[in-house]
Amino acid sequence: MIVGYARVSTIDQDTALQVAALTKAACDRVFQDKVSGVSNRQALERALYTLRAGDQFVVYKVDRVARSLSDLLRVIDRITQAGATFRSLTEPIDTHTPLGRMMLQLLGSFAEFERSVIRERCTAGRLAAAARGVRWGRPRKVDVSALPGLVASGYRAGQIARMMGCDRSTVAHWLRRESLNPQRKPR
Repeated sequence: MIVGYARVSTIDQDTALQVAALTKAACDRVFQDKVSGVSNRQALERALYTLRAGDQFVVYKVDRVARSLSDLLRVIDRITQAGATFRSLTEPIDTHTPLGRMMLQLLGSFAEFERSVIRERCTAGRLAAAARGVRWGRPRKVDVSALPGLVASGYRAGQIARMMGCDRSTVAHWLRRESLNPQRKPR
């Protein structure tokens, strides 16, 4: 049996190109994941589980099945233990041959190197942006710069929260963080 596997990184992307190529390669079954390569790839696990001796596991590209050399080698080991072989449609890889096994390891190494370089560039970009004052995440609901004036005017956390349109606990958090203690109303 020829088992195909297709993966895209997000739910918005489409596996149609990969599935068409796998179908053209005479795959008996095609498993599809729409998750990041580092996520739990349930369809990949099901595909590997179905492999038996003499089967062939086919992917459109090596990077569709693994995100690192260690991950690739883990997948290949599972395929080999099942008695099956691995083939990529777009790269000269077929683990049925020694040359194919060598090419698989080389391509996996290059893919891991490329991801490391991308990760380094992203980190450098984030550091440069942070140095320019760029902030990540959603905007704060609490105007922290206004808190000292509001507290000095006698407003309590609940009143400030209503003015800013957020929860009292959010304001209380920022009051504690900024070491501002509004007077509590006596009970």
